[in-house]
Amino acid sequence: MRPSSPAQWFLTAILLLPAALAGMALPASAQQPVTVSPPSKLTLSFMAQQRASIDELARRALGQAISGDPDRDVRLLQRLLDRGIVRAEDVSTLQAMGVVLGDLLASELGLDWVMYDDDSGRSRALHDAQTDTYLFPVTMISRRQQVGNEKPVAAIYADAKTVVEQARPKLPFQ
Repeated sequence: MRPSSPAQWFLTAILLLPAALAGMALPASAQQPVTVSPPSKLTLSFMAQQRASIDELARRALGQAISGDPDRDVRLLQRLLDRGIVRAEDVSTLQAMGVVLGDLLASELGLDWVMYDDDSGRSRALHDAQTDTYLFPVTMISRRQQVGNEKPVAAIYADAKTVVEQARPKLPFQ
């Protein structure tokens, strides 16, 4: 049905405008800028609770604590998944596992936890000051598990390390 009066044309244009704009990218000047800030005390406290919850779960269910050793802790996180101790529906525990994974990456690569704010929202991220690269480990495990992707935690960890290492400038004679 074609609009026949000017009022119908106007109404049709108003109704179709959002659909037309949805497929278009906004110009850079219209996009919200990214802001990065240190985590608040409240955020740091929440992350400490998340670490403690994974440590307590691992002690209780597997008889093993979080150690800070990447090889050991990545295997521990994988066992929590493989044994069904943490399921895909348990997003908060999966994200707590992501904090532990992020701590391992931060320790090994010298990254810093930051708050990353963009038009998608506010996220906890790891920042590599050498390259201005950001990783989002809190959701690296949870998003995959939620869609049935069973990529091993060791592969997720290795891929994240590779992203940072490849972005860094090569030292002479490497």
